Amino acid sequence: MIPFSKHSVPNKVKKIFEEILKTGWFTHGKYTHLFEKEFKKFTKAKYCTVVSSCTAGLHLSLLALDLKKNSEILIPAMSHTATAHAAEYAGLKVKFLDVNKTTGNIEYETVKKNISKKTKAVMVVHMNGNSCEIKKIKEICDKKKISLIEDCAHGLGTFYQGRHVGNFGVAGSFSFYPTKQITTGEGGVVITNNEKIFKKIKKLKAFGIDKDIRDRKLPGKYDVKMLGFNYRMTELHAAMGLLQLKKYKSFLKRRKQLAKRYILNFKNFSHLRHAIYNKESSFFIFPILTKSRDKLLKHLIKKKIGVSIHYAKSLPFMSYYKKKYKVSKNKFKNSINYADSNISLPVYPKLTIRNVDKISLEIKKFLSEIR
Repeated sequence: MIPFSKHSVPNKVKKIFEEILKTGWFTHGKYTHLFEKEFKKFTKAKYCTVVSSCTAGLHLSLLALDLKKNSEILIPAMSHTATAHAAEYAGLKVKFLDVNKTTGNIEYETVKKNISKKTKAVMVVHMNGNSCEIKKIKEICDKKKISLIEDCAHGLGTFYQGRHVGNFGVAGSFSFYPTKQITTGEGGVVITNNEKIFKKIKKLKAFGIDKDIRDRKLPGKYDVKMLGFNYRMTELHAAMGLLQLKKYKSFLKRRKQLAKRYILNFKNFSHLRHAIYNKESSFFIFPILTKSRDKLLKHLIKKKIGVSIHYAKSLPFMSYYKKKYKVSKNKFKNSINYADSNISLPVYPKLTIRNVDKISLEIKKFLSEIR
């Protein structure tokens, strides 16, 4: 069996968990601080705060913008439902945009074409660890005075022209879900280079309380000046993330080696499509596109090869959004095609070259035989 995903949490985490359990300090502790410090160092962001999930981070980032209710936000049609949900939580009106047919990413020209006087924000997604055209999108957002938020759930280790994603918009949110490049079980982080946004998110994630627990002159004495949420991360989660983040550069190097191997194995193979190699991609997963997706998926599962789909239905056609926004399929041809044809192949650090060769061979053999 080749699993789709396999975590790389060091055994040392058990010892640290025991330490945390003995101290009884489960939130706001040293590991939370160290994890934030290390993440800030890796991404070169000015500010960083951990949260309970990437979804929470996106929600808080949008709330920190202080947009009026029902303000329009542009969002790619191809993403996890959390992207659009965060906008809905914030009381915004979503306008979905079609994506690139191969990468699944939102494109600059599509953003430019759809910006109107109603548009107050744009949320981009760096699909599969490949950056979208973030610099050009930022430029037009700045020109039009539109807020830009980055959904970096797939984007840890992803760069654009030497700059880590999440640093282009007002804020960038990352995910540490079990299948992600590093995991905290559940959890996320928000980075920003805007001090005002950072301070607001920190308060919003902890009920709107005006003072951190370590900053209170008297225990339990604080004020609540805004309606906030309980979106904090625990010390246990932060410690788990910290240990992996310290080894992440080696994880990232390995992902790129495995991606190169897939690309080599699929060279001149015309029965599928895949993104080209990009040294700035983190290769969260390795996506392939084929018209025989469902048949191939069943075959790989039968062969005990772990695979997934990112994602099987584009957001405008999820029942909730389909009922609410009633969009036309004609405007989302690329997104629909991508949803119907993509398969995510494993590319985690513990995967071997031999595993990649076996997966590649099974795919090529099966697609060649059913033609």
